[in-house]
Amino acid sequence: MGQEDFEAEKNAFRTFHDANGRVLDDAKNAFLALVRSLVVDTGEVAISKVEGRVKDCEECINKFDLKYRAELEKTGAPYAIKDHVMDLIGLRIVCLYEDDIEKLRDQLARHFEVMEVTNKIASIENTESSFGYKGLHLDLRLGAERRALPEHRAYAGFQFEVQIRTIIQDSWSVLDHKIKYKKSIPNRLKRRINTLAALFELADREFREIRDSTEEELARVASEVAADIAVEEQPEGAVARAGPGEAVAGRRNVALDAFAFVRIARHFFRTDEFDPQKVDGFTERIVSLDPEITRGKFNTHLKTHITRVKRYQAHFESQGSAARLNPFTLIRHCLYLADRARFSSLLTNAARTNFEAWLTANPLTDTAS
Repeated sequence: MGQEDFEAEKNAFRTFHDANGRVLDDAKNAFLALVRSLVVDTGEVAISKVEGRVKDCEECINKFDLKYRAELEKTGAPYAIKDHVMDLIGLRIVCLYEDDIEKLRDQLARHFEVMEVTNKIASIENTESSFGYKGLHLDLRLGAERRALPEHRAYAGFQFEVQIRTIIQDSWSVLDHKIKYKKSIPNRLKRRINTLAALFELADREFREIRDSTEEELARVASEVAADIAVEEQPEGAVARAGPGEAVAGRRNVALDAFAFVRIARHFFRTDEFDPQKVDGFTERIVSLDPEITRGKFNTHLKTHITRVKRYQAHFESQGSAARLNPFTLIRHCLYLADRARFSSLLTNAARTNFEAWLTANPLTDTAS
């Protein structure tokens, strides 16, 4: 087949693309909804976004020209462009971490027929000096059971491509497309582009390592704090006889950080969840008000005052207001009771006035704490 045949095939593909535009868009929306339900709603992997598109007609033709036309024309066999454009319908899943990509691949493989896999991650990482776009591309189609369902029957014949990449890989892809010249250029410019790509790859790796190190640190601190609390909760006589131990005594004097805050707070609020970002900001504020606060000191503040503060909570929430005192607010009140001067700003003027009025009306007795 020659140039005239290619022109005819281009026109045939344009006619196909125009005639099927509506059904292609409907198929894209159906696949997008299905994939979202499988990878987002399950919550197994943190997802940044899932998006889809029907590929532009001329973009499809250009890709076919670059990848397939020459080889097909060597054989002299007839061809149709639409039979070689597997990503006419394309979806993109953007996740947070590199090791999430394999989890998503396995998830999709359980629900779709995998027609082809293009692993751009392996092709880059298996070389010593190549840097650039990394991602996993899957050519999929509905499995036999879903193809038979009435809501999917109209799209049963379509394949679609899913690109799975991290946020950082996605960012590099966007920037890479903005670099207009990157192949037939001077080596010094190629080197700068490769350096930039390597920095993105390093960022991806560090992002994952920070996550793993954070989880390890959380587990370590949680174990230490749990041991410290267990010692503190022993009868006074037992502690006096055995002593708290040098390790426990030393850890009580470790500066309070977000990891210790979470473990101590969970001890007093066992059924509540603590949002990491809120914990981070709240811990920073506590430390700014008391730079010398330690794990032991923070735990003692809560242990000493939590019962009284929860009595105030019961009073406050019984007054008919829809407002509720969440764990962070209760901790604020505990710290205020521990040191009014230092932690006064943790409560609003109105909150302090209400709390002080209740404290006056409900003075501390020998049996109340």
